[in-house]
Amino acid sequence: MHDRHWAELKAAIAGKTGATMPVGFIIDCPWLPNWYGVNLIDYFQSDDVWFEANKKAIETFPDIMFLPGFWSEFGMCTEPSAFGVKCQFPENEFPFAQKCIQSEDDVDNLEVPNVETDGLLPFMLNRLTRNRSRIEKMGHKIRFSVSRGPLNIASFLMGTTEFLMMLGTDPERTHRLLKLIKEYLIAWHVRQREAIDTIDGMLVLDDIVGFISEADYLEFAHPYLKELFDQPVSVKMFHNDADFRQSVKHYPDLGVNLYNPGIHMTMGQIHEATGHRMTILGNIPPRDVLAAGTPDDVRAAVKTMLAEAKDHSRILASCGGGMPPGVTTENIRAFLEAVRS
Repeated sequence: MHDRHWAELKAAIAGKTGATMPVGFIIDCPWLPNWYGVNLIDYFQSDDVWFEANKKAIETFPDIMFLPGFWSEFGMCTEPSAFGVKCQFPENEFPFAQKCIQSEDDVDNLEVPNVETDGLLPFMLNRLTRNRSRIEKMGHKIRFSVSRGPLNIASFLMGTTEFLMMLGTDPERTHRLLKLIKEYLIAWHVRQREAIDTIDGMLVLDDIVGFISEADYLEFAHPYLKELFDQPVSVKMFHNDADFRQSVKHYPDLGVNLYNPGIHMTMGQIHEATGHRMTILGNIPPRDVLAAGTPDDVRAAVKTMLAEAKDHSRILASCGGGMPPGVTTENIRAFLEAVRS
């Protein structure tokens, strides 16, 4: 992200409105490789393919901020890999991390991974440090440390159904697992900042937060997310595009100042529920409109989205969630045109 977009982002977080509403999208492997014209395996394997794909997105849409920007990742395998899970990488499908916890008793044998050496983490960070000079020659900087959240990683380590069942039947062991993952993630964000001194933001993604009740959120998610977000950075971004209605009012108390929701509430409703204390990155329907709709459908959805948000401060126009597979250049341009008009 270059300095102009970084300044616009921080201004939006502070509630300052400019002449035009900023537009931003989370982009990563579900969208970027195929849009660029390569298979996912090439995107993950080659530094040059990864760099050129991100470069093309930036140069094609110079007025859009892409978050977190040059995201070095291996899909959902990135963080679980440090626990020794089996990672599957089909040629042109999303990577998948096989569970490594076969029974709840296995939780007791887990150890906090070494973020300097374990799994795919050193490859992810090395890609950024190796390409940092190329990124900065473009006028951009690496601004964010990134990770999935504690509940998301727990669901990959033992299976979503199994994790949610343990949450309901064995709270003590659930807390043990989440505490261990939280300690790992804090160390991982610190490691990213130590390696790249331009980082002044963090992005945490955890859709499993949207699978649980408010009471369970307050017991099993909020304390660990709060500790995780307690880091010395200016931008604290949270993504949960599952059903967030039962817990969204608590997100500002995590320290979160930028939130990427799904489409379960309008941005006006989210601002009302949170006391207008967070900037929202959202939120037209990503799959059914931005990916599957026509340019006219996209324009109509943007118009509706902005009409529903009576106060346009603390808003970055986007879709509800990350950029989904199949979104065309024409639809992205229609989105930007609709916001500008």
